[in-house]
Order: sequence, then C-alpha cells, then structure tokens
Amino acid sequence: MAKKSSRPNATMGRGKAWDGRFREKTDQLVEAFTRSVTVDVRLYADDIAGSIAHCKTLEKARVLTASETRTIIRGLESVKRELDRGRFVFSPHDEDIHMAIERRLTDVIGPLGGKLHTGRSRNDQVALDIRLYLRTQLDQLHEYLIGLQRVLVMKARTNREVIMPGYTHLQRAQPVLFAHHLLAYVEMFERDKGRLRDARGRLNVMPLGSGALAGTNYPVNRRYTAELLGFPAITANSMDAVSDRDFMIESVSAFSIVMMHLSRLSEELILWASQEFQFVDLPDAFCTGSSMMPQKKNPDVPELVRGKTGRVYGHLVNLLTMLKALPLTYNRDLQEDKPALLDALDTVQSSVRVMTELMRRLKVNREVLQRALQGGGLLATELADYLVLRGVPFREAHGITGRIVRAALDQRREITDLSLEEMRGYCERIEKGVFTRLTAAAAIDRKGQIGSTATVRVEQRIKELEQLLR
Repeated sequence: MAKKSSRPNATMGRGKAWDGRFREKTDQLVEAFTRSVTVDVRLYADDIAGSIAHCKTLEKARVLTASETRTIIRGLESVKRELDRGRFVFSPHDEDIHMAIERRLTDVIGPLGGKLHTGRSRNDQVALDIRLYLRTQLDQLHEYLIGLQRVLVMKARTNREVIMPGYTHLQRAQPVLFAHHLLAYVEMFERDKGRLRDARGRLNVMPLGSGALAGTNYPVNRRYTAELLGFPAITANSMDAVSDRDFMIESVSAFSIVMMHLSRLSEELILWASQEFQFVDLPDAFCTGSSMMPQKKNPDVPELVRGKTGRVYGHLVNLLTMLKALPLTYNRDLQEDKPALLDALDTVQSSVRVMTELMRRLKVNREVLQRALQGGGLLATELADYLVLRGVPFREAHGITGRIVRAALDQRREITDLSLEEMRGYCERIEKGVFTRLTAAAAIDRKGQIGSTATVRVEQRIKELEQLLR
C-alpha cells in the first residue's frame, strides 16, 4: 500500500501544484525570492481569457464534458470579477498569477478546477499570456503616438508662418519654418508606429498547446484555440514556442527608439526654454521650481523623459543579456523578462502621454525666433547659390561668400548690411538683384523640392498628415 502523504493536497489549493515529488517544504526565503505574482498580476485578464479558450478546446477534444466546461468557465468568470473589483485575496503561497487563479478557481468550484490544467504547462501558458497582453498594449501605444503626432501637426499648422534658425552642430545654419522642424518629429514617430506594427505582427502567433516543451498528449485543436483568441497563426515548434522571447526584445527595442525620439525632442525643448534661447515657454503645470532659488522654472518633464530613456535602454540590454546563453527550452531566468518588459512599457507609454500634453500647451515665442534670424550668416548659402546661378563654380562661390561673411563679422555687420559696391569688391558678378534673395522668406520658398522647408511643401505635408492621422 502506498504511504499516505502528510503534505496538504495541492488540488485543495493549500500546497504547490508540483509538490508531490518533494519531501521538504519550500524554504520561506525561496518562497519570497521566486514569487512573481506582484509583477505578473496585471496579466490576470489575459490569463483567464486563455484559460477559457483552453477549457473550450479541452471540451472539443472530449477531455472535458459540456457540463464541466460550463462550471469551469463560470468559476473563471467569478474569479475575474474578484480581481476586477480588487476583492481577490492572495495567498502567501501563490507563486504567480497563474497559480493564484487556479487555486482560487479550485476554492470556488472544488476539485474540478484541477482539470483545467490538463494538457497545459505554465511554460506555454505564460508565453500565451504575455503575447495577449503585449498585443493590446502595443495597440494602445500606437494610439498614444497618433495622439502626439496630431498635437505636433496642430502646433505646426498654428505656427506655419513662423521662421526660425535651423541648426547643424548646434550652430545656426539656414532658416527653416518652425512647422518644418516640428514635422520632423512627426516623421520619426510615424516610423516608430511602423516598428510597433511589425513587432505586433511577429508576436501575434499562438503558443498554447506546446506544453512544457514537447507538445501535449491530448488531441487539442490548436487552430481552434487560436481562432478563439484572435491569433491568425500558431507556433510551429513547441520548443521554440515556450522559450521564445524575441517578440519581447523586439518590442522593447521599438520602445527604446520611441524614447530616443522623445529624448531628442526633450533636449530641444530644454534648450529652447532656457534664457539663452527663449524660443518657447513651457507650461507652468509641467515645470517645477527650486527649493532654494525663487526665480527658477525647471523643465523637469523633458529632463525626466531624457533620463528615463536610459532606463528603457537598460531593460533592452537586460533582456538581451538574459537570453544570450539560455539553452532550450524554458529556464527560470525567464521569470525576469516581465519586470523588464512591463517597466519599459509603462515608461514609454507615460512618456508619450506627458509629452503630448506638454506640446499641446507649449507657447512659441515668435518675436524671439524672428530676432534669432539675425546674425550668424544664416543667408550665406543663399549668396553662394546666387553666385553659382551667375556662372561661378560652387567651390569658388563658397570661398567668395566665406570671405564676405568674414568681412561682415569683423565689422559686426550682417552680409545684408553690406553695400552692392562692397560685395562687388569680392566678385563682379554680384548685381543689385542679389538683395531680393537675401531674406529668410526668400531662402525658404526657393527650396521647392518634396520634403523641403518651402512654405508650399510644408502646407502640403501638414494636409497629408492631417488626413493620415484623422
């Protein structure tokens, strides 16, 4: 006769699901060290959705009766209501959200709850839950990015006649429309949306039915399960399915690029809002003061976005490092994938949302931008191109213009302040009509190519983006 175990019966919700093989209870230090329920609790709705689909699949495979299926599904729905309303009581022995739900299900409907895990491992269960959750969250981030783009396009339309210095090497280079500058970020975020869509497409493959690593002995119809859960495809290799985290790496990589773009925008806002630039005023509600210096208005939001960018980069490196030497298939290291993924997701979503509202309330100092067009030889390239059109080779025109700029700087004058006679002293091909070219507005509108800062091109792109983002 087999010896009766003195351990609590796992099916009654008091022990571990796997404790039959062990003689010792899990050490309390190990309990605390391995517990992940505080992190993966947010997966509960997806875990229950996957369990309901699995239950229906088991019924279709005649592993469960119709009556058992109805009872289990009602129990799962009851557990979900408890979680939705914050009334779910976690046990100190709940390792993760998956086992917490199964324990509570068994409390609600009795030993029948133990049948739900038939033909399923936590390995393929968690792979499913993360894909379900991340699929929804990528869609949400996609919508947040559309909201930010709309604000940037709206801000561009409102300021479409404002001219500002464009920069290279953080030195004034050529005049551009302020709207053109803002629309550059709209293009960046458009590429970000494309990366999110790509990542979503590759994660949208159903892993359930892979079991622990080798598949399942039960005749489950995986395509039926995939249809129930809205997956267009199923995984083709069970070992890959339970150990694959490529979709998480790809998603966090996309998050990192979004954050990089937000950080670049943040850096410009920090510069533009400084007393040295004064191009924009940040809304007071998005800034803080100093505990010591009463005059300070600190650009904390863009500074924090800039700082949080490194945090997301760190999560990407975390995932890559975790996976670089893992043998197939599942290893407990993979429990650490969720803190990295979820914090990166939270960070990028909150950053996009806060920057959207900041940009919505941003004030553009038009007069300051107008004054910034003076000095620095912003129109020097226009003069060089004028000479080219008069038959001077570009390299020679570049040198002539450079000498004119140097002379103007030595005299603390603009090149437009020089007389025609002074200019002709450097090149006789310069004629009176040169001055009609040497204005910021003329410099902008002469650049008529697609993608340029010309007013007509920027107006056209604003209309295209408004249609695209409608």
